Amino acid sequence: MSKQPSAIDRVVMFPSHWPLADALVRSLGLPVVDYTHHRFPDRESMFRINTDVSGARLLLIADLHDPDPHFLQLALLSETLRDLGATSVGLIAPYLPYMRQDKRFNTGEGISSRYFARMVSAHFDSLLTVDPHLHRYHALSEIYSIPNQLVHAAATLAAWIAKSVPDAVLIGPDQESEQWVSDVAQRADVPYETLTKQRHGDEDVQVSLPHPERWQQHTPVLVDDIISSGRTMMAAVSHLREAGLAAPLCVGVHGVFAPDAIAGILKAGAKEIVTTNTVPVETGRIDMSGAIASALRSSV
Repeated sequence: MSKQPSAIDRVVMFPSHWPLADALVRSLGLPVVDYTHHRFPDRESMFRINTDVSGARLLLIADLHDPDPHFLQLALLSETLRDLGATSVGLIAPYLPYMRQDKRFNTGEGISSRYFARMVSAHFDSLLTVDPHLHRYHALSEIYSIPNQLVHAAATLAAWIAKSVPDAVLIGPDQESEQWVSDVAQRADVPYETLTKQRHGDEDVQVSLPHPERWQQHTPVLVDDIISSGRTMMAAVSHLREAGLAAPLCVGVHGVFAPDAIAGILKAGAKEIVTTNTVPVETGRIDMSGAIASALRSSV
């Protein structure tokens, strides 16, 4: 059995079972808190904790890729655990939502990343997440008032790519991705290139590959942190195919796909779509549980 973090007594999973949480629990070797989630006819929630948590230091692992219907339930679960005597409840949210709106883009809009950070900080004692979308923020501590820890997916992605695609050339979807993609490429010991991108609207993205002739004998691997609408990936895949490159493999850290995103990317000419399992989707074949467990052990 793996050595468990000494500062944690038990793990809570929300929902009660999902692949990454199950793998993480096995890696940590920690007991799991049993609870019952009851929904009343008016759709209110009530949690009944079936494990004694008095004096316990808990980690709550939560799937938050669809936060609006789930976060109130998560907050109620955390407060119930506290009310029953848990001394601390730390949150593991492998995918951290509400990072996109990090400024007031238009008059009258809210900065929801800050509001969500205040809500999370009010209900939890710490936060661990995987590669959050830090664009205009330099660190989560700018908006989260609780201790936080970031787990980076670069090493895990690189190991998977090196094993699965030995003739890869990594392609970043835009110039902003170069630092991140170059790190993955260096770890995987493969070359990389970045596309130039012009976005004219949510569904109008134009991209170009500076040197397509260099990569005719390679398998292009498009790498991005979040695949959401899929429009950037679709444009990139189409351009690479038009440039004469082989059908690309699309790899993402967080697969928060819009309803038509996977079908659209495959229709554009992608060979395959693979993401980590930070979000429980069919593409989530790259396991992040080991990296998260290692980060937890190093922090105690």
